[in-house]
Amino acid sequence: MKLLNRLTFTLLASLLITASYAQEAPPTGQVLDKIVAKVDNYILLESDVQKAYMEALAQNQQGQMAPTRCDVFESLMINKLMAAKAEVDSVIVTDAEVMLQTEQRFSMVMNQFGGDESTLVEAYGKTSDQLKAEIEDVIREQLIVQRMRTQITEGLTVSPNDVREFYNSIPKDSLPLFTSEATVGQIVVKPKVNPKTKDDIFNQLNQFKKDIGEGKADFADLARQYSEDPGSGAQGGDLGFFRRGELAPEFEATALALKPGELSDPVETDFGVHLIQLLERRNDGSFNTRHILRIPKATTADIEKAERFLDSLRTEIEAGKLDFAKAAKDFSDDRTTSDAGGFFTDPSNNSNRLSLRTLDDPSLYFLLDSMEVGDITKPMQFQDPREGTKVRILYYKAKYPAHRANMEDDYEKLKAAALRKKEDDILSTWFVTAKEDIFIDLDPSYDRCNALAEK
Repeated sequence: MKLLNRLTFTLLASLLITASYAQEAPPTGQVLDKIVAKVDNYILLESDVQKAYMEALAQNQQGQMAPTRCDVFESLMINKLMAAKAEVDSVIVTDAEVMLQTEQRFSMVMNQFGGDESTLVEAYGKTSDQLKAEIEDVIREQLIVQRMRTQITEGLTVSPNDVREFYNSIPKDSLPLFTSEATVGQIVVKPKVNPKTKDDIFNQLNQFKKDIGEGKADFADLARQYSEDPGSGAQGGDLGFFRRGELAPEFEATALALKPGELSDPVETDFGVHLIQLLERRNDGSFNTRHILRIPKATTADIEKAERFLDSLRTEIEAGKLDFAKAAKDFSDDRTTSDAGGFFTDPSNNSNRLSLRTLDDPSLYFLLDSMEVGDITKPMQFQDPREGTKVRILYYKAKYPAHRANMEDDYEKLKAAALRKKEDDILSTWFVTAKEDIFIDLDPSYDRCNALAEK
């Protein structure tokens, strides 16, 4: 199945979310959208294909052939097939899972607009409720597809010999060409907020609790005005239903100790300080809460203290008294990199050799361009979309010139590609039988793609 060799379901699932909320240029002419595929109760629109195709071209990885429109259409269609087949096979994704990820994704969108709904409406032409509903639909399908793919390919591994055979099967003149790559690490410190700032927030939330209890204020109004959770704040603080283990432990323990309608004392989690009200508990163990979230902000003095700490680490590392990777594991507050010794990794293959465009922060590209291999920066401030100002030092460990793929330099990439090839073979076999169980109707304009042919 050639499309699976060019595009993975995981990539397309993420593209659907990214593409759906990319700002589009004003149309130059009237283009009528239409349904181009029906897969049981799921539909695929022409606009879905167009958005995903443009995004796939923009994000096409180095060394890979650019996807065709048919590749994208087939992959999106098979996503729909997986979602439809999941219903037949009773693959379950809970509402709580969907809601949790929807809130996280919506918070990211709102943060891009400073939590201002009017700016959001101006940019997308949709209210926060409309946008959240669209995100929820995409998230649900994404989770279902991921779960189906995992179920179909469960337990699949590749050995060193598999990787070697995969590499040898590629004609030498067809081996991918990788652009220059780098290994870059970071140690991140989240400034510790001074006690007075936290005390002020606890006092404010205690006053809110008192005012609500005395009927002087309405919980929903206060949440809309003061809550720093952009996802639930606009909904009067309502978080919807969750099951045990799906929220922060401190939040959950506090909420479940309440009676319906009761307000908690302020409670602190990794997200900030919450005033919680339990709204409802169900027999299945799920519960519905609303909250007002206040996030303690670090002062200039707090940030400067973090900078001094990182500067002392940098001095010890440069003097050879402390290993960078050990310092990252012991002291970095960024869990996505600290477990890898502070080094950025490519999520598609877990390699710490990556092209600079793979880094999440584009500004790092220009910074590294001014550094020499072996350099460690002085402490620098940067903005975390969810947690505010943080401080980090960067270590430019190594740089690798452009080259053709080879076993010595690119083993992890080749291992990931070999695993994808195995998965593709299994999914190709699955596709042949699964399509017989599901009603599929394709628009004639895509007949040329031969999407239902055995490949």
